[in-house]
Amino acid sequence: MSRHVFYSLHYDADRTRAELIRKLPTLTPNLDAKPAEWATITRTGEFAIKRWFEQQLRGRSCTIVLIGAETASRPWVRYEIERSWALNLGLVGVHIHHLKDPQGVQSEKGENPFGPLTPFVTSYDPPETDSKLAYRHIADNLAKWVDKAVASRRSQP
Repeated sequence: MSRHVFYSLHYDADRTRAELIRKLPTLTPNLDAKPAEWATITRTGEFAIKRWFEQQLRGRSCTIVLIGAETASRPWVRYEIERSWALNLGLVGVHIHHLKDPQGVQSEKGENPFGPLTPFVTSYDPPETDSKLAYRHIADNLAKWVDKAVASRRSQP
């Protein structure tokens, strides 16, 4: 069964790292805002950004936070985490620092972005340092991690 998920990430820094993960056939992602569309949304203001997020979260069972070097410091990622929790969605974190960007560069491991929700949310850090092996580890396990996050969230008050 394909789960409908929302991907949360630091858009400017990690969008290209996230593209392969978003294409995994076992999960149905939210719509990806193209750079020009995202620029228009952000120029329109906070209300437009929140409206876009709300539309993207509708019908999702889980939010996957793709954790890059700066993800934890991003205010909109924190907003997405808070809204996902409030909507009773599953939450799961996946460190993507070992995935290479188009220039072939890996990044530093990012901090946990879940704050006070950390005891309730599992974050996974693929053990492989090679980009292809790290991607394969994520691809092989992400659907299971999502199922676990959704089941865990349903059992919490």
